[in-house]
Amino acid sequence: MAQFGGEQSFKYKMCLINKMVTAMVDMGTVSARGQIAIPSGIRHHLGLDEGTKVLFMLEDDLLLMRKVTPETFAELTRPLREARKKIKKSQVTELVHKLRKR
Repeated sequence: MAQFGGEQSFKYKMCLINKMVTAMVDMGTVSARGQIAIPSGIRHHLGLDEGTKVLFMLEDDLLLMRKVTPETFAELTRPLREARKKIKKSQVTELVHKLRKR
């Protein structure tokens, strides 16, 4: 197990959305500049090397981070590509104004 901040990381099983998963758990600290060091065990497990892109998703007080690969990028941008096919260029300005009013 990896050491971080004097404590050991650990794995445990948990039920997540009706599915049993094994989770790797470790603790990090936010710096004064808002930076977080990803524990080395997790970095190595995910293959997070310098320059690797990650995506952050926030829901209430739960922050998820996902490694971005060409496959995950295509999956994440699919709704945008599909929406683009349904919108005419002449409608863009009107839609932008509607969304800004919300």
